[in-house]
Amino acid sequence: MAAVSRSEVIEFKMNTALRVPVVALIALTAGACATPATQQGPARLVLNEEAHSLQFLLNDQEAFVYQFAPNFAIPHVWPLNSPSGKSLLVQKTEPFSHHRSLWIVDKVQLNDGVVTDFYHEWSNYRDKENPEAGHHSFIRHESFSEITDSSATANLTWVVQEDQPVLDQTWHIAIEDRKDGQYVLDMSWELTAAYGPVKFHSDWVHYAWPYLRMDPTFSGEQGGIIASDDGRVGQKATNDQYANWMDYSNTINGVTEGLTVFTPQDGKQRKWLTREYGTFGPRRPDSLSGSKFVLEQGESLTGSVHILVHKGGVASSAVGDEVARRQ
Repeated sequence: MAAVSRSEVIEFKMNTALRVPVVALIALTAGACATPATQQGPARLVLNEEAHSLQFLLNDQEAFVYQFAPNFAIPHVWPLNSPSGKSLLVQKTEPFSHHRSLWIVDKVQLNDGVVTDFYHEWSNYRDKENPEAGHHSFIRHESFSEITDSSATANLTWVVQEDQPVLDQTWHIAIEDRKDGQYVLDMSWELTAAYGPVKFHSDWVHYAWPYLRMDPTFSGEQGGIIASDDGRVGQKATNDQYANWMDYSNTINGVTEGLTVFTPQDGKQRKWLTREYGTFGPRRPDSLSGSKFVLEQGESLTGSVHILVHKGGVASSAVGDEVARRQ
């Protein structure tokens, strides 16, 4: 049973403003396996090139990990750990085995070429009878351009049909301490049509920027609560609705924890996809949402979110403090 009631959520009606912090960055020289950055505060990053992972530590405890192993076809963040050490997100699950914890994908087309669905990554297997043969279309992690004690910038390429690049992407990820095991994951990204015009074939169900897939134990199907900034609760009330932020929390073995995803307060409204089984995420602004808009060659598409990992439910002081901090 979740600790936060519907009435408590409805009372918690507050608007928010998101200001993505500018983080000073330094160039990264290629490091050895499991290479830590110089520690100057509670945050520390550890790069493990053999495991294709970049671990974000807070007070020497793992907060989350950026995963870029090529067998997954999609770079993603997993795990994303709660203050008590539970995994809030799931890396791979059934059904919908293509979900990847915390990730950014879409369906795109370069010029008049093939339409490639990066969301359903299994549709891009070289041999569908032998998944171990890998993918012919994938999002490839190329390098880290910058790493600090608390942030990193990854360079990625969206590739179709083995060797045709479609989009260049940078993905910046940072961590901020919120004490008592609570923290913020800040993400920002930029996709550039460097190889020609790119048409986006997004549909309503199969994209969110970013998508998150809650661990089943935190899902609405197991007692978790989806709640928006204006007090709406549950999938029926929040799906396909505008919100500045969305919270997903649950009580497990007497401990209530969750996460809140804040979108930029830039004057552009964003609708959300929400599901009781655990998937949710914000759309792009309406003018760049839906399907079949074109990113002309040289143009870029940017975005950001601010994710608070917190103790308690949506009515907790941690969420209230974060909302006030961003007003």
